[in-house]
Amino acid sequence: MKHLGKESVTLLEVGEEAAGQRIDNFLLRHLKGVPKSHVYRILRSGEVRVNKGRVAPERRLVAGDCVRVPPVRVAVPSEPAVVPAREFATIYEDEALLVLDKPAGVAVHGGSGVDFGVIEQVRQARPQAKFLELAHRLDRETSGLLIICKKRAALTRLHDLFRDGGLDKRYLALVKGHWRDKLRNVKLPLHKYLTAEGERRVRVDPAGKEAHSIMRLKGRWTTPLGPFSLLEVQLRTGRTHQIRVHLAHLGFPIAGDEKYGDFALNRALQKAGLRRMFLHSAALVLPHPVTGETLRLAAPLPAGLEAFLEKLGAGDATL
Repeated sequence: MKHLGKESVTLLEVGEEAAGQRIDNFLLRHLKGVPKSHVYRILRSGEVRVNKGRVAPERRLVAGDCVRVPPVRVAVPSEPAVVPAREFATIYEDEALLVLDKPAGVAVHGGSGVDFGVIEQVRQARPQAKFLELAHRLDRETSGLLIICKKRAALTRLHDLFRDGGLDKRYLALVKGHWRDKLRNVKLPLHKYLTAEGERRVRVDPAGKEAHSIMRLKGRWTTPLGPFSLLEVQLRTGRTHQIRVHLAHLGFPIAGDEKYGDFALNRALQKAGLRRMFLHSAALVLPHPVTGETLRLAAPLPAGLEAFLEKLGAGDATL
C-alpha cells in the first residue's frame, strides 16, 4: 500500500446523483482508501462541514450543498483489485428495483479487507446502468433477499421505509436450544463497539439504540448434538447484527455464527454438514417505492440449509 498525503482542504459540490445520500456514505465513496474509522473521526470532530456547518453522520445531502473535506491521508493500492462481473439470482426487477437472492459467503460491498462485493460485481456486469445502489445490507454469511435501487428516488423512499418500519422483513434462523414461546417480542437495546483487535461487535446495553425483534417458533428438534429450534424473526428495527445479538443474549445463539455463537457446537455442526451460519432473509412485504403497489417477495431456503433440516428429522410433533 502506498500512502498519498492530501495537503489542502477540498470543496465538493453535491450533484443531483448524490441528493438524498447520507454524508457518511458520500464521504466513503469520495475518499477511496481512507479507513472507515477515520471518515467517522473527521465527521465527529467537525472537520467535515456542509455549507460551513458541522453535521452528524446521518445528515442527508441535497443538490447544491457544499461539502468541506479536510486534508486526509489516502491509502492507494499499488494494483487495484480486478472486480469480476457477476449476475446473481434475481427475485424481482423493474425500472426502479433489482431484488437479488444473495448467497452466503459474499459481502454486499467492498471494504474492511474485502476488495469487492455484490454491488461492485453487479455494476461491473451492467456497465450501461447509470445508477445502482444498495438499499440496505446483509451480513456476509447471511443469505437471501437483497434490494438494489436503480433510481435515486426509489433509494430515498426505501431508506425512509427501513427507518420508519414501513415494511415487513422476515428471516429464518436455526438456534441452539428449545425455544418455548410460539410468539415473543424481544426489545433489547443494542450498542456497537470495537474489540481490542479493531473488529466491529454489538452487545445488549441499556445505553444502546432501541431494537425490536419478533420471534415465531417454526420447529424444534432433539438431536445427538443437542436441542435446536427454527425461528422466523420479524424485524421492527434494523440494527447491525440485531438478530444474532438478540438471540445470543437470550441463550439461543444461531447455529454456525462465528461471532456470537457457540464455537464448540459450530465445530461439531461443520462435521455434521452445516458449513455456514443458519440465517436467511426469507421474505419482504413492502410498498413499491415508486408506484406504491404492494410487493411480496420471497427467497427459498438454500439447498444446503434445507438439507441440514432434513438431517435433523421430523422435529417436535406437538408444534
